[in-house]
Amino acid sequence: MKTLVVIGARGGSKGIPGKNIKPLCGKPLIAYTLEVARQFAPDQDICVSTDDEKIAAVVRSLGLELPFMRPAELATDQAGSSEVVLHAYEYYESIGQKYDAILLLQPTSPFRKVEFLRDAVALYDDSIDMVTSVCPAACNPYYDGFEEDGEGLLTISKGDGRIQRRQDAPAVWQQNGSIYVINPRSLKEKGMAGFTRIRGYRMPVQYSLDLDTLFDWKVAEMMISEKLI
Repeated sequence: MKTLVVIGARGGSKGIPGKNIKPLCGKPLIAYTLEVARQFAPDQDICVSTDDEKIAAVVRSLGLELPFMRPAELATDQAGSSEVVLHAYEYYESIGQKYDAILLLQPTSPFRKVEFLRDAVALYDDSIDMVTSVCPAACNPYYDGFEEDGEGLLTISKGDGRIQRRQDAPAVWQQNGSIYVINPRSLKEKGMAGFTRIRGYRMPVQYSLDLDTLFDWKVAEMMISEKLI
């Protein structure tokens, strides 16, 4: 199966300014994702989609050429992953390159391993919309996940509220933002928000850190410096 790897790296991060190229323990954050992508696919099948010239310069310094700069309309806070990934896929279609699947990797997940990519892709077939990486959810709606009712009182989100031990609750998973194996046909027809046939690839929690805040960044630095990853 021929797979296009798309690495989305927009400029203008607010939570961690310049995070995609901010040095994490000695190398730019995006380098972690590019390294694992290169273990999975040749450079000609890896596309970094960015609107930011500084990010583009760092990627080029790592030896990868960019096929295009992302259009401004796909670089706003309102632009979704679907539009960015579809733009990249259709660019390659326009130059005669055909791919059976798209592997979307976000630079904010630096701890994925190449075997995770291979295992997630192995779960994919064209009868589904997507394979997405998941980890055990921090909150279980059958046990410690609550909603407010009309009186402002907490009620259990799911079930009858009688489960007293977490281990007795059904397993619940959350997306960790690390790996997305996308069906190009589904992407064109309904976009990622319309996907209903989704398979989960289970990743260990310690590899699932998604860097969104400076606290996350400090945790990542500690995990690397303490050799916990």
